[in-house]
Amino acid sequence: MPSIPLQRTLAISSLVYAAALWGLVWYPYRLLDQAGVGGIASSFFSYATPLLVLGWLHGRALHAARGHWLWLSALGLAAGWTNLAYVLAVLEGEVVRVLLLFYLSPLWTVLFSRFLLHEKLNRAGVAVMALAAGGALAMLWEPGEWPLPHNPAEWLGLSAGVMFAASNVISRHLDGVTEGAKAVSIWAGVAVLTVIGLALKPAELDFMANAEIGTWLLLIGVGILIGSMTYAVQYGLARVPANQAIVIFLSELVVAAIAAYFLSDERMGVQEWMGAAMIITASLFSGHMVNEQAKENPHV
Repeated sequence: MPSIPLQRTLAISSLVYAAALWGLVWYPYRLLDQAGVGGIASSFFSYATPLLVLGWLHGRALHAARGHWLWLSALGLAAGWTNLAYVLAVLEGEVVRVLLLFYLSPLWTVLFSRFLLHEKLNRAGVAVMALAAGGALAMLWEPGEWPLPHNPAEWLGLSAGVMFAASNVISRHLDGVTEGAKAVSIWAGVAVLTVIGLALKPAELDFMANAEIGTWLLLIGVGILIGSMTYAVQYGLARVPANQAIVIFLSELVVAAIAAYFLSDERMGVQEWMGAAMIITASLFSGHMVNEQAKENPHV
């Protein structure tokens, strides 16, 4: 058994690893899209891979949690939409703008935790909510228009943040259920939603007829990364305070901004950077929003 300092170092390292990969994983999804693999199809294969390869390891944990199947299903669907919407959003939209809308999640966490966990918002929480909302207004403001997301990709990013907050609160509500059972529920949630999506858009599977070996290897590789990130997040959150974890997770924005600059030549203006600063600051203080804050649990 590792010593306490070593466990903490490993936990922090696992969160940094997960945040960095989530700031980069949009790029292989774009490569897959260029190879003819749509976002729904690539999400299905990349989440079905860890579900099939690793899911059976947690059979006992799922059986032990059978009394919580309804909430596990809710967790799977909420986290499933989080991950699917994220993939679809970064394929079509500007990566950093999508992530900034995603990181409005403290706003939605307050609403969900108030009704499900009965947590009360304090004065600091009101300030954090106002700051996050102000950041969104600053980023989205256009003269003569409502300050709303500008395209479907940004709406998907916003909805991913809403479901991210819901999955965090549900995960906390499932206190006592093992991390493995939750991970399998999340992978299965993405799989179920993507199967529905593929039933509605079967043409996304047409790539299978002519896909090269490199495309399949990339799909499998992304699936392995997804599985490793799920475990890394679960391991880290069990050993790192939530306030510190959210600071670490925000490094995803830095990684994504640098990667977008070099890999897709994306730029943000002064107005967007002002909104970004406000949203990031709100996220940094999100741990003080309520008397007992739910753990942040992104991109599980």
